[in-house]
Amino acid sequence: MINPDFKITIVGLGLLGGSYAMGLSKKGYKVKAIDINKDNLDYALNAGWIIEGSDDPRLVNDADIVIFCLYPDTLIKWLKTHQHELKSHAILTDVTGVKRSIISKIDEFLRDDVSFVYSHPMAGKEVSGAKYADTEIFKNANFIIIENDDKDAMKTIRELSETLEFANTTVLDAKSHDEMISFVSQLTHVIAVCLMNTSDNTHLKDYTGDSFRDLTRIAKINENLWYELFIQNKDMLIKEIEAFIKEVNHFKDVLSDDNEEEMKRLFRQSTERRKVFDKE
Repeated sequence: MINPDFKITIVGLGLLGGSYAMGLSKKGYKVKAIDINKDNLDYALNAGWIIEGSDDPRLVNDADIVIFCLYPDTLIKWLKTHQHELKSHAILTDVTGVKRSIISKIDEFLRDDVSFVYSHPMAGKEVSGAKYADTEIFKNANFIIIENDDKDAMKTIRELSETLEFANTTVLDAKSHDEMISFVSQLTHVIAVCLMNTSDNTHLKDYTGDSFRDLTRIAKINENLWYELFIQNKDMLIKEIEAFIKEVNHFKDVLSDDNEEEMKRLFRQSTERRKVFDKE
């Protein structure tokens, strides 16, 4: 696993940053954290997840691994302003849900003596803040690493995912990641948001079942984060929205035509495709 003597600093101690801190501290690693929210730092300190916390960027000075749990634009601005504080040969990683846009921007200015292995933990909740940290969100989750020329640094980040007990770790290039995420994550959020905005249906809360609750769970959305994620991947997301609209229109035509055979074929196809995602 990761060298037990590695010093780790987390920048951004929200839900994911807090969960990383909780998981790493449980495995005996000494973790520091940087956050502008004192409540997050105090919570993690009191819980014993971090040994030191501050809003001071100099806290990364001695870190062998720096984990950025920041919004995309904030990550870019932080690095551009404070990368001089990084230790030479430090390994950097992140949790950001889009890759092409941030990689292209960071590559323009990042120091040559550090390695940034971009990654994406496919885990989370519809809440924010260190007080909601929970390592259980990693147990059945996927972890994606973006291809990097520094194979040793990639190995370290893979070991990070294994230490945190992610269920599966895979490697993708940045374009494939963004294409994949536009369908499995971003489009699903668009559908949930649009469904909740179709009409004011709050009066139905006493009549709904699990199907509605499950389908709309992710409509409780962080508008600041998801605006950045959607805008920075809008080319691929728009393609997925257009494909979805085409499929919905096809289903509408099938329904209008009382086409029993085609509707049942669509049901069978969706059932078979969904089985692949069932957790054992």
